[in-house]
Amino acid sequence: MNELTPILGAVAGGLFPALAWLWFWRREDAPHPEPRKLIALAFLAGMVAVAVVIPIQKFVAPYLATQTLIFAAWSTIEEVVKYTAARVTVLWRRDDDEPIDPVIYMVTVALGFAALENALFLLSPLAGETMLQSVLTGNLRFVGATLLHVLSSAVIGVALALSFYKPARAKRIYALLGVILASLLHAGFNFLILNTAEEHLLRTFGLVWLGLIALLAMLEYVKRIHPALRKRFS
Repeated sequence: MNELTPILGAVAGGLFPALAWLWFWRREDAPHPEPRKLIALAFLAGMVAVAVVIPIQKFVAPYLATQTLIFAAWSTIEEVVKYTAARVTVLWRRDDDEPIDPVIYMVTVALGFAALENALFLLSPLAGETMLQSVLTGNLRFVGATLLHVLSSAVIGVALALSFYKPARAKRIYALLGVILASLLHAGFNFLILNTAEEHLLRTFGLVWLGLIALLAMLEYVKRIHPALRKRFS
């Protein structure tokens, strides 16, 4: 097998599913879509965030006593870094001008993160084991871990949306609460994965799907937030 084949396969396996989900989520902002260059920037920022997260996670792991603590810390690190990546690259820009925009940007960063993370997970099976295992790994991450990244980051986006027309101090509080809630959600999912038999993993992934259904319902609420309602949300 050509040395580049597993690399290209892993990149394709990580990138194309993430782009498919990105297409789906961008439709939620179809009336006033965000500029493609900013969407691309947010997606790239999510990929770069993986390179930031991995060394931090490796650094803190030896100081944590149990695997549960490790997963909790790693989840928090991922959510903080994803939010920071979005804040540094796109959330401060003039195009972030309606409540649903931070949700779309946070989801895009999450999909960029998931794309590279999935590619790294796929690379080992593609390079050294069977194609069937690679396909199974990719499918499980497609329906599970990728959507978890979307859901947890979207929680932060919704918190930002709910505070969109609030004072600066309130925005900071909402952002902090969003990151905390996203970290708890992410850690809770990882805990379930750690303590669930392999044959029951799809049940755990089903909880993520239920969370996404709730998220889609919340987005309909977010779309109705506008300046005329500012006093109601203050």
